[in-house]
Amino acid sequence: MTELRPAGSPVEGERALRLLREGRLTVEGRLVDASNATLYCTVELDGMSANCVYKPIAGERPLWDFPDGTLAGREVAAYAVSHALGWEVVPPTVHRDGPFGPGMCQLWIHADTGVDLLELARDEGHAGLRRMAIFDAVVNNSDRKIGHLLPTPGGHLYGCDHGVCFSVDYKLRTVLWQWQGESLPEDTIADLRRLRRALESGPLAEELRTHVTEREVWAARRRVELLVEHGIHPYPSEDWPSVPWPPV
Repeated sequence: MTELRPAGSPVEGERALRLLREGRLTVEGRLVDASNATLYCTVELDGMSANCVYKPIAGERPLWDFPDGTLAGREVAAYAVSHALGWEVVPPTVHRDGPFGPGMCQLWIHADTGVDLLELARDEGHAGLRRMAIFDAVVNNSDRKIGHLLPTPGGHLYGCDHGVCFSVDYKLRTVLWQWQGESLPEDTIADLRRLRRALESGPLAEELRTHVTEREVWAARRRVELLVEHGIHPYPSEDWPSVPWPPV
């Protein structure tokens, strides 16, 4: 049995997505610290295997500011945006049926446990962390905690838990405010321009509409337009807590 781990190539990404979509899902345990039902699983298909996280919609806790039963879809939408940008902030993620009904299934990231996450979260020179901060502004992430950072031994940085993204209202809540007001890198602006076009029409826009509302797709495109227009990292809202609690 070949264990599949994430890699930067599109081929590996497609293999991971197929494995997650079509593989046999076996629940191994539950991540008890998560606020929603989060199951640690093994997925197997055609001689490939991987660990993954399965979050059934039936285990989602109701929230006052997000419609019931939509968190799994928002996680998949976050992956779609991350992939379209080419930044791969979010691990391969799909929407599928499982032992406890439909939900999201995401490739498990074997994070580098030798990295000090508190120190990493304050690093102003980490390009991947900065891209993550911009990505969070695009998807309007209202829960970027330090514990959601997943640095890999190879140096790539992933993030997890994107179920509370894509609100129409400005709800950016994150521990990554160290670049607020600073100019965006030129290559980032080029990527955002490309994303803006993809959000107007085409496969990305169509996929997002299967997971979030038309207004939420429009709001995401508008956030990208504002980032490109102003060319700076956003500031915290004066009407919304700017850091999640607990921050870790």
